[in-house]
Amino acid sequence: MSARRISRLETVSVTVPEAALEAYEAALDSACDTVGFFRDDKTGEWRVEGVKSVDTGEAELTAALALAAGLTGFVARLERSETPAEGWLARTYAGFPEQRIGRRFAVRGTHLPPHTTPGRITLLLDAGLAFGSGEHGSTQGCLLALERAASRRPRRILDLGTGSGILAIAAARYLRRPVLATDIEPWSVRVARENAALNGVAHLVRPSLADGWHSARVRAGGPYDLVFANILARPLCLMAKELAVHLAPGGTAILAGLLTTQARAVLAAHRWQGLRLDRMIAAGPWTTLVLRRSAVERA
Repeated sequence: MSARRISRLETVSVTVPEAALEAYEAALDSACDTVGFFRDDKTGEWRVEGVKSVDTGEAELTAALALAAGLTGFVARLERSETPAEGWLARTYAGFPEQRIGRRFAVRGTHLPPHTTPGRITLLLDAGLAFGSGEHGSTQGCLLALERAASRRPRRILDLGTGSGILAIAAARYLRRPVLATDIEPWSVRVARENAALNGVAHLVRPSLADGWHSARVRAGGPYDLVFANILARPLCLMAKELAVHLAPGGTAILAGLLTTQARAVLAAHRWQGLRLDRMIAAGPWTTLVLRRSAVERA
């Protein structure tokens, strides 16, 4: 798979306190092709950066930043800098070496020489797409959780907010089961479909444009034995009831995209719906929650 054609690019960034990180990440994500987080250990503040095409998505970005300010009460100053396309891709490639995760997985970019790591499932992704490429702590946590969940041999699998499709592809290759991979972004659905073909599991991974549990297709595919939801803390809390309803007895939910400081709130929302904690996986400032529904329901 080749990288997207890139025209003139710019980097937009804001510096925010941790309490405002989620809202401003979502704001930049509304207009940017890729978004990253960087914590200043001295101040505790977070720098949120996104790369976007020059002169595109301006109205969406302005509205999203205003919404973030209203939700958090913190008004962040937007900074811009020109980003040469070739330089950006070069830095992206340099920062995406092979990632070996857990005992079973290796994630490699298509810019690297073809290679299969013995004893591991090698997942191929285009580093130029710059998201869901395995280097993020949330993705690593989900892949580690998948290793353990595989022992239960789940049959019905859902990946909510699939992004690059990496989790759906990993599950399909490891378990040899079909996976419904959904996202609210049409571009993500296309990328996930291309990545599934690149990894030889186009017949198993079914990318679909869907708004979470609002989708009739998503609801009809349940109850699910395994659900990935690598998104953000607030939507995870809001979807807790729907997740519990559509998770099969004995089923596993792997929730990620959470800062460690947000994990307890997300866990509480799901415990309230009857799910229990099986495992917490920490990777830097990020935490992955592995939850389970009881195999025996109370009368």
